[in-house]
Parts: sequence; structure tokens; C-alpha cells
Amino acid sequence: MQFGIFTVGDVTQDPTTGRTPSEHERIKSTVAIAEKAEEVGLDVVAFGEHHNPPFAAPANPPVLMANVAARTSTLSLSTATTLITTNDPVRLAEDYAYTQHLADGRLDLMLGRGNTGPVYPWFGRDIRDGIELAIENYALLHRLWREENVDWQGKHRTPLQGFTSTPRPLDGVPPFVWHGSIRSPEIAEQAAYYGDGFFANHIFWPASHTEQMVGLYRRRFEHYGHGRADQAIVGLGGQVYMARNSQDAVREFRPYFDKAPVYGYGPSLEEFTSQTPLTVGSPAQVVERTLSFREYVGDYQRQLFLIDHAGLPLDTVLHQLDLLGEVVAELRPAFEAVRPEHVPSDPPVHPRVAPAPAEEVLA
Repeated sequence: MQFGIFTVGDVTQDPTTGRTPSEHERIKSTVAIAEKAEEVGLDVVAFGEHHNPPFAAPANPPVLMANVAARTSTLSLSTATTLITTNDPVRLAEDYAYTQHLADGRLDLMLGRGNTGPVYPWFGRDIRDGIELAIENYALLHRLWREENVDWQGKHRTPLQGFTSTPRPLDGVPPFVWHGSIRSPEIAEQAAYYGDGFFANHIFWPASHTEQMVGLYRRRFEHYGHGRADQAIVGLGGQVYMARNSQDAVREFRPYFDKAPVYGYGPSLEEFTSQTPLTVGSPAQVVERTLSFREYVGDYQRQLFLIDHAGLPLDTVLHQLDLLGEVVAELRPAFEAVRPEHVPSDPPVHPRVAPAPAEEVLA
């Protein structure tokens, strides 16, 4: 099972000091966080895409991913999210294939519609076409990575005639794709149709909603003949804040939660942690809560945590990563001990980064 972190790249005032980092500081700290993630033994870091304040997340994630790839050796790089609605699928095909080469295959991506309504008109799109754009644009992206001399006629972009996207995917193997959604069953259906991964962000909604979305994806994955429902490739988001004892964790995190740009000024910390997967407490509590996710989504392949949101300073985030490394060391064997043999333990990866078969290792 893969464990990692994702970031939305918000530039937020630290409510305990009143200090707001510069965009430059936030961008450089994102790289430092990724390097630390590899150091503590995490598998993957995923970077968000935003085009508006208060975010310094890259408008073009491949730039950041290529930089991090050059500074790491084992870390898989992903996105959280690549906007399939407002980006041109031709440009996505080119940019991510190029970055896949630079990363020697250590790359996949998560597609989504995004959660910022105004981004649509900024790129000449209509938010009312969001689902339609996601479906049509991915249909083209999927073909561009698998076919040369593509002829294309759609509703939302100019036609293509004999077009070849360059560079071609590394060794002819396209990056693995996750379809991320919080609330849209159409996206779960899309992921199932292609046999791709489905990522439920899982940080805002109760367990019952996530259970329904993942269940739909699993049933449709089997319907389309990609394997049994329990073999479908599932990823979950989550958020944690840890201290050695739970009282300190709650005390330290409360001011950040209360003024967070995404969920602040709403339900109390206690209400939010009881109704969503947000876990604020000791490492042992995080282990116990995370293991419980399997009870309603089944065996899954990727778990990502948000740990750098809401103005938390870099030193605090790096300490959270040290604690998360300890948590993951317990989660790995615990999840694998109950996973049936026929269920994949990891999502698909490029052959260049896949572990060698046992017989090759022994030879």
C-alpha cells in the first residue's frame, strides 16, 4: 500500500504569530516537505493545481514535479488535482509525458474538476459544462497517450487531424491516472469505465458518503470487466495533526483549524473530527482511525494525508512528517496482514519503478 501526503499550497497567515509567508517561501517549503517525505519513508507526494490567491500551488504542476524528481530518488509524484476541465488535453498529454521522462517513470496524476468556480471563465469555460468537459477532455487525453496520428472531433475544442502528441509516454507506457471526486458519481463511473483509479478526497464528508462513492466505483469497475469489485484501485485522502498526547494535539491545532481558509469559521474542531476523517491526536489514535477506513471502503491502495494546510509553519510540518513516518511504519503491516491475496496492494506503477520479480532478485 502506498502512503503519502498531498498539498493544496495555500499561503495562509499563521494565526498564532500573525506572520504570513511569502509566495517564494511557501513554494520553497513545498520542495523541502517533499524531500522530507522521502526521508521518512513515504511513497508519494501529490501537488494541487490552483490559479488564484491564497494559493501558491503551481498553475503548471509538472514544473514543480520535475524539480522534486531531480531532488529525490524513490518518491512517486502525483497531482491533487490536475484540472481536466479547464486545461487543454493536448497540453496535458505533452507536459505530463515530458515530466514522466524526467522522473524516470515516478509519476502519475489525479484528474478532477477543481473546487474554484471562477477558474472556468478565466480559461474560457462554463462551469455548467464541468462534467461534460471532464468526460470529453479525458477521452481525448486517453487516446493521445495511446495512439499516434489522432483524428478528433468534439464539442469543446477545435478538431484534430493526424495529430501526434510529443514526447510519447516513457517506453510507451502512459502515466497511471486517478479520477478524483468528492461528490460526483459521474466521475466514479468514468474511472470505472477506463479501469483507472478512483480517489475519494474524504476530508469534508462523512464516512457514509465516501462508502457510497467507492462502492459505486467498485461495482461499475467489475461491470466493465476490469476485475472483481474488490480489486478496483482506490485511494483516500485524509488529514491529521499529531502530538505525543492528544490534549497537546488539540490545543496546538485548534487556532489553525478555526481560521483555515478551507473549513474554518464553521463547525467546531470537535464536530468536524466526529463527522469527517480529520484526526487530531496521538500517533496511536491516527493509526487506529486510519485502519478503520477499511471497514467502509474495503482494501485500498493509496492513502494520502494533508498536513501542511492552514498556516502551519514549516518546522511544524516537518515534525508532523517525522510522526507520520512512525505511523506509516505501523500502518503498512497492519493493512497488509488483512489484505486478501487476490487484491492488489499497490496501484499500477511504471515498469521502470516496479520492484523486480522474486526470481530476478534471487538470481
